[in-house]
Amino acid sequence: MKPEQLSDALNHLPDDLLQEAEQSRQRRHRRPGWQRWGALAACLALAALAGSRLLPWQTTPQPGDSPRPGSSGPSQPQPGGQLPLLTIGGESTNSRGFEGYLALDISELGGANPWTEEAEVKYLPVYQNPLTYNEQHQAQGADWEQMRALLLRVAGELGLDTDALTVDDNAPDESYQQAIRDKFAAVGDAVPEGYFDPTALTIQGEGVQVEVDQTLTATIRFEPPVALPPELNFTHYASREEKKAAADWLAERYSGLLSGMEKPVLDQGMGDRNIYSQQSFDVEYYDGAGSLEEQMVSYSFYRTAFYCDDNGELFLARVYAPDLSQKLGDYPIITAEAARELLLAGHYATSVPCALPGEESIAKVELVYRAGTYEQVWLPYYRFLAELPKELGPADPALKDYGAYYVPAVEGKYIANMPTYDGGFNK
Repeated sequence: MKPEQLSDALNHLPDDLLQEAEQSRQRRHRRPGWQRWGALAACLALAALAGSRLLPWQTTPQPGDSPRPGSSGPSQPQPGGQLPLLTIGGESTNSRGFEGYLALDISELGGANPWTEEAEVKYLPVYQNPLTYNEQHQAQGADWEQMRALLLRVAGELGLDTDALTVDDNAPDESYQQAIRDKFAAVGDAVPEGYFDPTALTIQGEGVQVEVDQTLTATIRFEPPVALPPELNFTHYASREEKKAAADWLAERYSGLLSGMEKPVLDQGMGDRNIYSQQSFDVEYYDGAGSLEEQMVSYSFYRTAFYCDDNGELFLARVYAPDLSQKLGDYPIITAEAARELLLAGHYATSVPCALPGEESIAKVELVYRAGTYEQVWLPYYRFLAELPKELGPADPALKDYGAYYVPAVEGKYIANMPTYDGGFNK
């Protein structure tokens, strides 16, 4: 069945059945620490390497745990220079819109990226995404033993007695399955193969549910939400300082979720604004220990994040622990200056609905990984933020809109399909 046929069939399902399907099969995808959607997107997206030290996904082995492969040691050239040619494919996001950041000025857009323009990075690791996706966006290649190990680890870090709790999956029961089959049959179609396969493992404790999906993202739902002390402000638009104070309390209260980090670093995100000029800050942690290369992998892939609800209470947390075992090698990295030349020559990918406005529009550059769920290969990019024309921005004349343009940071001879902007919408 083609995606459009599946959509047509689902349009015939009653709302309550669709809501139940969403609740039972919902998959959460990681929003990379650097990714946020701009005003014209209509809404904001919701939102590793190690030697002997522990990273967020590494714990002392426990009985029943499955081995969690690391991403090997420090970055260095491969013997003989034998590195696979990289083919860029997939998408870095699961949301509509374009990646843009609103601010009064570029100086407002920060973040805790360990890379700076003064840093010298000669090699960085590149990883194959172990998951592939079919036409229905169903994941193939998930490691259920790793999912179970992560689920039990996170549950244990929350203080749950994992020996007394049951691990379930989110496969729908037979009555639900039959209802779906009947609805598809009513429009002359069959349910796609694998549609009822589970996509996550869950464990339910008192006041908390933990779910691990196929991307090895652990989602923690607090039921009911947890109120912070009254003197703390954990609301959506709390100031940077107020969010920092709330983050300190959360890091202490839920220290188990940070126990794998040798040096937890708070990342408050870009600090961008919405179309009403309200500024927001994240509460996410990554491990700032080790070499710059190690810090960059931790920053991009292994994080623990806390989320507030509309009442300023903790209702959700996530632990990101993707599988980086399929390392393709340590690849030579070009300089930011070389990447800028490629950018000006049109060798970039972007979701912004216009070409780079010009060299004078470039306001900021960072070295990051595009770690989206559907990316086939996780490799580093230089991300350039460029000020967009006023006609693309918000109505408020005080706000500036900065769009993201990506240039692969790996030397071009290792890339089979160097991106070239052709006036279309590419990511």
